Amino acid sequence: MWRPDIIKQLEAIVGKDSVLTEKEDLATYAYDGTTTWSHRPDVVVLPVTTLQISSILKLANEKRIPVTPRGSGTNISGGSIPICGGIVLCTTKMNRVLEINRANLTATVEPGVVLQDLNNLLAKENLFYPPDPQSFLSCTVGGTVAENSGGPLCIKYGVTKQYVLGMEVVLPDGYIIKIGGSTVKNRTGYDLLHLFTGSEGTLGIVTKITLRLIPKPAAKRTIFAIFDDMTAAGAVVSKILANGIVPAKIEFVDNFVIRRIEEKMQIGLPVDANTMLLIDVDGSLAAVESEAKQILDLLNEGGAKIARLAKDDAESMMYWKARSAGFAAIYSAARTVIAEDVTVPRDRLSDFIKKLDEISKKSGFEIVLIGHAGDGNIHPSVFTDSREKEDLERLDQTLTEIFEAALELGGTLSGEHGIGLEKKRLLAKALDPRAIDIMRNIKGILDPNNIMNPNKIWENS
Repeated sequence: MWRPDIIKQLEAIVGKDSVLTEKEDLATYAYDGTTTWSHRPDVVVLPVTTLQISSILKLANEKRIPVTPRGSGTNISGGSIPICGGIVLCTTKMNRVLEINRANLTATVEPGVVLQDLNNLLAKENLFYPPDPQSFLSCTVGGTVAENSGGPLCIKYGVTKQYVLGMEVVLPDGYIIKIGGSTVKNRTGYDLLHLFTGSEGTLGIVTKITLRLIPKPAAKRTIFAIFDDMTAAGAVVSKILANGIVPAKIEFVDNFVIRRIEEKMQIGLPVDANTMLLIDVDGSLAAVESEAKQILDLLNEGGAKIARLAKDDAESMMYWKARSAGFAAIYSAARTVIAEDVTVPRDRLSDFIKKLDEISKKSGFEIVLIGHAGDGNIHPSVFTDSREKEDLERLDQTLTEIFEAALELGGTLSGEHGIGLEKKRLLAKALDPRAIDIMRNIKGILDPNNIMNPNKIWENS
């Protein structure tokens, strides 16, 4: 058994049943949503209170034991892989919704609350929490805060950081700090709240979160469009936004994904379609009807083969369920699938699509596309059935070319998945070295012993 003295101390903190050491249990926490990373922890701990987490971190800090925070492990950047072993601290048992304040339009939750469970509760109050990563059925709110998650609704409503008002965090030395609050406006010193939002578990463990809510929109319509040319579809997206229309969602998938979804769901998608766009407009009934008509006109002018409104809520839900199944369709298509996450300025979307086609032809790897066209966030997925070293090295080079193409167009390495292990080798290409030094220094102040999720985000951390 790994360090029996540490195991006994952890059991004293959380109870024997909440400390996992069996080989089969450890294997469960060795991976996340990526296909290329895996490493077993030495022990898994499942606390239920902030004080328990504080005691765990005090012990880990004193003994210099690596701690990897984890929610449900749906992230796809390697962020919750315990690459240095040690403790996986899993917060899924901390799953209480502590308050829904309708008058203040806020909700306070523990980090292990599943996003869809929160959404179901809010729907009963006619309230709405917009951030909607496509793992919403199982991802935890704490994980979405750690990753600053996005999703289809981000084009209109923004990402997680726009909705985090306050949090309670346990720092690496066990100190419990409260930052932010429950007010929409809070201009008090440096913005520590957003420092922790998106920090990928490298600065502390969030144990309580106060979220901003909005009233549920009165009306919504879904538009379905088919194009023979993906570049033309990208150009229409830019034209919709240039005309001052900001839909709630603009999503697209390519022919490969359309065919795979239709194979699995058999909902009547046109399998010969090159590109499918799904667009939601929401707001007041009058605004929705007006915007939907304008978008249909622009789609037809831009060369859509088909452009029409979903006939009812059931058809709309069917289309969005198909879109949510996109990643599942991709991941089951090859032995090794690298589902990436890059963002370009929205007016460069067509240029990026052309670049990806060139990279695919040059490399010989099939690259399929799915993503949030409305905010320029594309998920190119690269397939290989080989685990030969030469092929995997060529795969790395192809991925590098994808990232470099995005950066050349003024884009970023990640729109919503984070850096984690997947992209840390490329961070120096995307950020000024001084910026990386500043981040290292912040990490050093908060976590001088480097126990919190070490070896993530940048090289040699």
